[in-house]
Amino acid sequence: MNLSEQNILLFPRTMGLGGTENVVLQLCQVLRPLVNKIVVCSCGGENVKCLETWGIRHYTIPDIESKAPVVILKIARKLCRIVCGEKITVIHTHHRMAAFYIAVLGLYKKCRFINTSHNTFYNKRGLTKYAYKHARLIACGNMVRKNLVDYFGFPKESIIVIRNAVPPFDGEIAADETIEELHRKGSFIVGNIGRLTEQKGMEYYVQALPEVLKSHPETHFLIIGTGVLEEKLKAQARQLDIENKVHFLGYRNDVQNLISQLDLVVLSSLWEGLPLTPIEAFSVGKTVVATAVDGTIEIVEDGKNGFLVNPEEPMQIAEKINWLIDQPEEKRRLECNALETYRQKFSYERMTVQYISYYEHL
Repeated sequence: MNLSEQNILLFPRTMGLGGTENVVLQLCQVLRPLVNKIVVCSCGGENVKCLETWGIRHYTIPDIESKAPVVILKIARKLCRIVCGEKITVIHTHHRMAAFYIAVLGLYKKCRFINTSHNTFYNKRGLTKYAYKHARLIACGNMVRKNLVDYFGFPKESIIVIRNAVPPFDGEIAADETIEELHRKGSFIVGNIGRLTEQKGMEYYVQALPEVLKSHPETHFLIIGTGVLEEKLKAQARQLDIENKVHFLGYRNDVQNLISQLDLVVLSSLWEGLPLTPIEAFSVGKTVVATAVDGTIEIVEDGKNGFLVNPEEPMQIAEKINWLIDQPEEKRRLECNALETYRQKFSYERMTVQYISYYEHL
């Protein structure tokens, strides 16, 4: 395929603040210099501003998860207009309902059709099989591919794995005032980064903190992100009488910069496809305590570059945090291995080469 002649439509559900949306932004950066045109459609979000800055047109559509007939009709009409009006030649979806619309409208007959799966699912088998039937399938990790094969019945050889990645952090560290002040007081600082939703298991992270503070009262804990559970998590911290030890920093677009100033990262998710947080941590030489779910175990090797714990087990999280505080030499060993894991398996350059090669050989 001659990339310079292609008009590509990238189609996630939103352009908000999650890992999938970051991958879409990365694809925009990778492909924009090589193709004729990139267009994005979604129900909107904070990252639309990035697209505008780069000169990439974004079309706002209603939420593709809506089941209201009038909304479904609006989405269908607008998608057809976008594909026709922008002379789209490649459609790359990043959500199974996005793929469903492309399938049901028959737009795969007019364009090359790709779908990247970013999560594991154990529901809507019929819908998913229909949505992906005519798509070239990419999985963001081996566990996502296994899910597509074992649960949904797609042939393994029809699915290629291109792992998520993050660019290296090669800028100067911009000191965060909260972290800088805590370090001045001699605090050990632990951070948990992600949307404040059920998936990220933040409540179990907060439950773990009193147990850490029993052994290491000088420790402070950051929660970096926003979401529907923010007030509930703040109330939980107050109920546990640790609100002065838990700091909510809100959404930040300088995650690698922040992680580079932390002592340790926790990922408490209940499920993941291939999460970016441990990759971001590894890219700046930090180790993690992470729940052993889905794609996380493709990144974190227990006792080698981090620690794995069972999901919904706050005591296990606390145990590993305490151990790492007490074993600084072992922590440094894990950090060295974490950085090497990033360089060998999850570098941005590797992902870039794989996606460009994939597009060229369509």
